[in-house]
Amino acid sequence: MSGAKTDKVTGVDTTGHAWDGIEELNTPLPRWWLWTFYATILWGLVYVTLYPAWPLLNGATEGLLGYSTRGEVAAEIAAVEAQNAGQLAALEAVDLKTLADNPELAGFAVNAGRSVFLNNCSQCHGSGAAGAKGYPNLLDNDWLWGGKITQIAATVRHGIRNQEDPDARFSQMPAFGEFLSAEDIATLVAHVQGMANGARANDGPGAELYADNCAGCHSGSGKGIRALGAPNLVDAIWLYGSDTATLTETISKARFGVMPAWLPRLGEADVRAVAAYVHQLGGGE
Repeated sequence: MSGAKTDKVTGVDTTGHAWDGIEELNTPLPRWWLWTFYATILWGLVYVTLYPAWPLLNGATEGLLGYSTRGEVAAEIAAVEAQNAGQLAALEAVDLKTLADNPELAGFAVNAGRSVFLNNCSQCHGSGAAGAKGYPNLLDNDWLWGGKITQIAATVRHGIRNQEDPDARFSQMPAFGEFLSAEDIATLVAHVQGMANGARANDGPGAELYADNCAGCHSGSGKGIRALGAPNLVDAIWLYGSDTATLTETISKARFGVMPAWLPRLGEADVRAVAAYVHQLGGGE
C-alpha cells in the first residue's frame, strides 16, 4: 500500500496512515476474535430462520419452529383456566347469599375478583376503589342501587343507563333548568345544602319546591329511594360535589352517568367474583 513501511520498534508493517507524526500499525485481528465474530453471524442466520424475525406487511416470518410468545402465553392461560375450572363452575352455581358459608370458595372468589377489578373497574373507581368525581366510592356504605352482594352482582352484570342491556339499572333526573327559574334553582340548592347539614326537608323557603320536584325520587326525608337509584341527600357523601356551583349545575342540567354491562365481556363467574371482591372491601351490606 502507498506509504506503508515497517515499524522499527515492533517490526509490524504500517498502514500508511499518519497524523501528527503518529503512524497506524497494520496489526491483524486475533484469530479467536474473528472466529467469534463469524460465529455470531452464523448464529443470527440460524435464529432468523428458526424463529419469527423479519417484519412483513401483515405480520412477520413465522420461522421453521413455528414458535410464538403469544401462543406460549395462551397455553399458560389455558392451563390456569383448566386448573381453576372446578372452582369457577362452583362459583357460577353457588347462591351468592351463601357464598360466605364456603370459606375456600369465597377466598377464591375474592382473589379472582381483585384481578377482574384491577383490569376492568379500577379505571373509573380507582385502584383502591375509592372512586372519583362522578364515579362512586365503593368503600363506603352509600349505594345507589343497594350494597348486598346480589345487588352488586346485578349492577355489574347489567350496568347502569347503558343502551346494550335491556335489564340495565335505569333512572333519569330531569334537567330542572328547563322549567324552573334561576331563582327557584338557587332556592333549591340552598335547601338541599341545609338538609345535608341537618335541616328538615319540610322546613324553610325551599320546602315546597323540594316537595313538588324532588321528593318523588329522593323521598320526603331526602334519604333517597334505592329502587329508583336516587341518592341520599342528607348524608355527607356526594357523587359530584355539594358546593353551590356543582349543585346548581346538577339541578339545572341533571346527571346521567353510564356504566357498561359487564356480563358479555367477563362471563358470569367473573361477575360474581368481582361482586364478592367489592362486597368485602368494607362498604358492602
